[in-house]
Amino acid sequence: MKKILFKSFQDILSPHVIFFAIKMGFLASLLTLLVSWALWDTLSHMITAYLTWIPWEWLQTTGASLANLLLSYMLFITILSLVTSMFSEKLLLALAKKHYPHIEAIGSPKIATSLFLTLKSSVTFLALFILTLPLFFIPLLGQILPLYLWSILLKEPTTYDVGSLFINDQNTLEKKKQKTTLLAMIASLFNYVPIVNIFAPVLGQILFLHHILQEEKER
Repeated sequence: MKKILFKSFQDILSPHVIFFAIKMGFLASLLTLLVSWALWDTLSHMITAYLTWIPWEWLQTTGASLANLLLSYMLFITILSLVTSMFSEKLLLALAKKHYPHIEAIGSPKIATSLFLTLKSSVTFLALFILTLPLFFIPLLGQILPLYLWSILLKEPTTYDVGSLFINDQNTLEKKKQKTTLLAMIASLFNYVPIVNIFAPVLGQILFLHHILQEEKER
């Protein structure tokens, strides 16, 4: 684990990775603005209706405003994960060649499958976010819960995107996925800090890359 973390944080500070994260962050910001602009009234109405269980009107209004901001932030994180998944293959191959030159890439993730898994994780993430929204207003729990939800967003699509480059056996890929929850949560910690959060999805992919290839190298 120490080797994986050391190599991953070393990579995340490289100019190539920083530039990639900035590009993905800019693209995700534009798409989030477009989606928010198109659906803002609908989402606001849904959230206001959802929070009618709160007995105090002033708290309903305040809660709805905070919930709208939270939803926009979660939407940005979701879109950021999606675009990072779509454009990261060349970056991952370059990092693999740098650290593990004797391990050859044997495949490539299918765009349709990658998109499906990312959308599936995104829908699950957003659904759980909406269902657990009242819990976000509980001290401590409201700060810890997002970490688990963000890990759901990263885990399955990232395992597929990275694993498909080097593993062609589905059973092996499933075994790799069973050990990645902690890595997804480590990457998700970046989401607690605006601007720094643009590095979360790519850090997740780099962590998974070293998780997979470090074990292959040590065999």
